[in-house]
Amino acid sequence: MRVVTILFLCVIGTGCAQHGQLTYLCSLPSELEENSGITSLEPGKVWVIEDNGNKDHIYEVNTAGDQLREFEVKNAKNEDWEDLTKDKAGNLYIGDFGNNENERKDFVIYKIPSPLVEKGDKIEAEEIRFAYPEQKKFPPKPAERKYDTEAFFYLDSLLYIITKDRSNPFSGEALIYTVPAIKGDYSARLVGSFSTCKDYTICQITSAAISPDGKTIVLLGYGSLWIIRNFDLPDFSKGKVEFIDLGVRTQLEAICFKDNNTVYLSDEENHVTGRNLYSFTLPHLQRVESKGY
Repeated sequence: MRVVTILFLCVIGTGCAQHGQLTYLCSLPSELEENSGITSLEPGKVWVIEDNGNKDHIYEVNTAGDQLREFEVKNAKNEDWEDLTKDKAGNLYIGDFGNNENERKDFVIYKIPSPLVEKGDKIEAEEIRFAYPEQKKFPPKPAERKYDTEAFFYLDSLLYIITKDRSNPFSGEALIYTVPAIKGDYSARLVGSFSTCKDYTICQITSAAISPDGKTIVLLGYGSLWIIRNFDLPDFSKGKVEFIDLGVRTQLEAICFKDNNTVYLSDEENHVTGRNLYSFTLPHLQRVESKGY
């Protein structure tokens, strides 16, 4: 049985109709309309990447929307960069594992040193290459298309990779894999799976993050958030799960922690909405038990 919390805190005059439960911080610079991953190394600032078809660059932006720095990532090609995470030393990891059609056989995570200590406008990357051994056909049958990926986080020398379900009929199953956070070529290890829900419009995982104290994992969907606590590793899906409808249906693509209780989120620009940076404070409310979403 899962624990479900649905949070609605709209107050008249706060702009809930536009941003749901999220606190709007700023519009991101116009060149980041297809932002796909964020992480934070310093208070009030985030590093940002974009996905397929954009530059092999990382960008630093503050919470007022000002672009502060930009680096070209050497030895890297943006085939489909989909998420960004960090380790305790401030190294960044860029997940080049987007796979909309489930046709890719090999994936790469680029590890770069902390950009806070780098000079100039270029930064060197190491490659962590991997494949999913359970996938046998490229693409597999529609019901087995579970190998697109847009989410991962770092913990204790491992990268935890969470896949984006594109199965038809939609099953809402996200697979959990691990690979070592060291340069090399690996077969990803399947350690578990996470059941979201049956509505593909809100229940595909688009980003993930873990709190600085390692006690809270968040998984992001298009307007949905799963908060996981009291978990064991490597299969964190057995922990206590809280589901939150964020009350917004923009193309939310990225999440990271500001501190142990607050997250930053961003969305892609889509017509007249998106390309914004938000914050959200994780709730500590009375929990309501339910058999499903």
